[in-house]
Amino acid sequence: MDRGELNLKLVPTNTHTLIEAVADSLALQLEQKQGRIELRLEAHTSVLQADEAHFRNVLMNLLDNANKYTPEAPHIIVSTRNTVQALIITISDNGIGMSREAQKQIFEKFYRVPTGNRHDVKGFGLGLNYVKTIVEAHGGTVSVKSEQGKGSTFEVTMPLASALIA
Repeated sequence: MDRGELNLKLVPTNTHTLIEAVADSLALQLEQKQGRIELRLEAHTSVLQADEAHFRNVLMNLLDNANKYTPEAPHIIVSTRNTVQALIITISDNGIGMSREAQKQIFEKFYRVPTGNRHDVKGFGLGLNYVKTIVEAHGGTVSVKSEQGKGSTFEVTMPLASALIA
């Protein structure tokens, strides 16, 4: 990926099915923290031209972060909606949130939000950089809105397969 040699295998991918599978795979971890994922899959068109493996990893990374950065009883909401040419996936949590400064850097390689002397969340600061790289390689965008102590909302906007053909 660093050399720009990312070969995506684009196939019609039902995003709702992928979201449900990723949510199911995190169910046990969430149960252990008395947490839950609420799915609001309202997009009328949820099929994208996507590399299914990479896009699954994008969703897994965002949902896993929502769980990891919510110390007690995570409530994660995954919603989808459409615009004329895009599918928008929103992942919101009730976690620790982050400062405006952290939000500006969150997608940079190796960046980790400073958490003081807490080392309970492991990682290398690569996950959100990967998310951004993959989403952009698919012609999409990713953004974050967050408030410390109140949680974060990530929004992934992906072009619909029909928009790519037009």
